[in-house]
Order: sequence, then C-alpha cells, then structure tokens
Amino acid sequence: MSNLAVWPLTIRTRRSEDLDLCVELLREVRLADGYPMKWPSDPQAWLNHIQLDQAWVAESSPGVIVGHVAVQNGREVTRLFVAPAARRLRVASALLDHVSVSSGGRLILSVVDKADSAAAAFYERTGWRYTRTTTAGWTGPRGEAVRLRHYVR
Repeated sequence: MSNLAVWPLTIRTRRSEDLDLCVELLREVRLADGYPMKWPSDPQAWLNHIQLDQAWVAESSPGVIVGHVAVQNGREVTRLFVAPAARRLRVASALLDHVSVSSGGRLILSVVDKADSAAAAFYERTGWRYTRTTTAGWTGPRGEAVRLRHYVR
C-alpha cells in the first residue's frame, strides 16, 4: 500500500456495519503483531464493548478501513490498530489527533510492556509521556502476568 492508496484519509465514527471489516483488519494485525495478546472469543463484541464511549475508523477510500480506535471512560484510548500495510503513513497519528479533538483534551493509554514494543516506541516518538508501569488485572495467553506501560498526552 502506498501513500496514494491511503491518503486522503477519512476519519469517521465507526458504524455497526463496519464491524466485519474491523474484525478482518484486527485479524491481520494479530497475525503481524500479536495484538490483541488473546484473541477474543467474539471479536465483534470485543470491538463493540459496552464500556466504550465511542469508536472511529480510518478509511483510505469508501469501504476500505485501514485503522480503528476507541475511547472509554471519557479519555482512555483503547483498541487502536492500523493495517500492517498502512503503517508509518500517519494513520495512527491521524486517529489519535481526531480522538484528542473529539474528547476535548488530555488522553491516557496503556500498552503491554515488552522490550521490542513498536507501540511504545510510536507513542514516545509522537509526544506521549510515560507515567508508570503496572501489572494488568488480566493475564496473557499462557496465564502469565502482564506488565503495562501507561502514557498520557
């Protein structure tokens, strides 16, 4: 996928009819990056979790979703993922900028703490400030404790 295939990018509110495409994209991300750590038994329900305040998608053209993000608790970024072929093309930055404007200010997020974390490197490179590391209230795929890095913007 080239820049021409991604831009102009449209960020819009996710609709229920987007969920099948979002699950397909999430499956691509899982295969490429291992996110989410545990594949949900019902990926549509995971993407449409009741605690989510709102969700958005990034479209490179009508019906071609290349990114997803959601917010819960008013300012916590969650379920952010971008098509592997659209990485480093500012899709995640565009989604996060949109969320920042929509939520009216300071955002927080957490990522799994691992040595080769592309996600942590992205957040630190784009102005997010690391605040602390904690142990998650859930476990990894083999029952192991999971450490989370917390950020604020």
